[in-house]
Amino acid sequence: MKKITLALGFLVLFSACQKNTQKPENPSPKKPNIILIFADDLGYGDLESYGATQWTTPHLNQLAQEGTQMNRFYVPHAVCSASRAALLTGAYANRLGIYGAYDHTAKQGLHPAEETIAEILKAQGYATGMVGKWHLGHLPEFLPTRQGFDSYYGLPYSNDMWPHHPEVKDYYPPLPLLQNEEVIDTLDEQSQLTTLYTEKALKFIDQNSDRPFFLYLAHSMPHVPLYVSEKFAGQSEQGLYGDVIMEIDWSVGQVHQKIKDLGLEENTMIIFTSDNGPWLSYGGHAGLTAGLREGKGTSWDGGIRVPAIFKWTGKIPEGKTIEDPAMTIDVLPTIVEITESPLPEKLIDGESIWPLLTEGKAKARPYFAYYNRNELQAVFYENWKLVFPHRYRTLPKDAELRNDGIPVKYEHINLEKMELYDLSLDPFEQIDLASKHPDIVQKLNEMADQARKDMGDALTDSQGTGQREVGRVQ
Repeated sequence: MKKITLALGFLVLFSACQKNTQKPENPSPKKPNIILIFADDLGYGDLESYGATQWTTPHLNQLAQEGTQMNRFYVPHAVCSASRAALLTGAYANRLGIYGAYDHTAKQGLHPAEETIAEILKAQGYATGMVGKWHLGHLPEFLPTRQGFDSYYGLPYSNDMWPHHPEVKDYYPPLPLLQNEEVIDTLDEQSQLTTLYTEKALKFIDQNSDRPFFLYLAHSMPHVPLYVSEKFAGQSEQGLYGDVIMEIDWSVGQVHQKIKDLGLEENTMIIFTSDNGPWLSYGGHAGLTAGLREGKGTSWDGGIRVPAIFKWTGKIPEGKTIEDPAMTIDVLPTIVEITESPLPEKLIDGESIWPLLTEGKAKARPYFAYYNRNELQAVFYENWKLVFPHRYRTLPKDAELRNDGIPVKYEHINLEKMELYDLSLDPFEQIDLASKHPDIVQKLNEMADQARKDMGDALTDSQGTGQREVGRVQ
């Protein structure tokens, strides 16, 4: 009897082991990894695939060849903190009460109640890591680790907010380098910064390659002050700025190759873009607009149109370019769609561009450009752009630009009337068509009126009903 019982026990145990090791007939596919690479002050013309000739960007060229390049991709705000808020939340930053660029004195930051890409994906079981420039509040209450990121390594604000600033010396404290919420060093020079960011990014990928992950790699460069490691010093024809771009390109190549080496290419979407256009007053230390009008700090296309490449092997077409407009507010809802995640509970402004990326199906809808303290300066719709009367900065025609990291002074111009541009025929915004197309002007202005009722507009003294409180520390 004992032998029979023992034999039955072994049989049951063997059957149980067999059952536990068998794979289900229809296993759930692993959710896609997301890598979002965000450069700082990178110009529309700074990549070879967008027209650069004085330096090479072979790794970004390869990313574009293996993915899709967007030729009319915009940020809604041509300034650091606001642009980053819009990217990570899918909402216009003025809806969130975020304007300009926070420094070390700021008592504000992204409100903890706002949901970021990281918070959404973390709730779906993702490992979430950030490396690089944050700039959404430097106080502990506002750091990346309080906004959904498991880990953080980088600078809490811009790399020029340090004692060596060329115009406001000794205003800023030593530049802090953070690991999670702890200051682990202060930087007196930055030549290893891009390399350090890259190493931390690669380590995060290695550590989380067996689970879905979201990596947000926000480079501090090519925002001034420019620094480059020895391996790229003197490598470009242009000088230091070109060297810096080539090192950023190398960094993208390192991340891209890591994904290939780990066999994750078919399950990873890589997005590369920038927070705004080039800071033109820095002359040879600024990037290129490829002829677009003006630069950072303006709502002309040189300030808000940025390079953008999306790559996901087998999902996004290879070697394709898209001429339809899209904006960084669309990144979050696109990621939500492909990861089958819920949208934030609070209202956002972006919409998924997955149909545009994969099938070329564009949805006609307006986009808005804001600057200063909630000024609605322009509205886009399809190929049209309507620019509203406002004051903007420009380089003096006789300005002698420098190549030593010292900026020249801007002058300011008042745009006195609405101007209309057909960007499909006039991407450089030179030919005002407002008088020839009053119907288009009226249509776009009506769209702007809806935005004014929702989010306000300082230019028309409009109060919005859809604005939310920014995060504050007393």
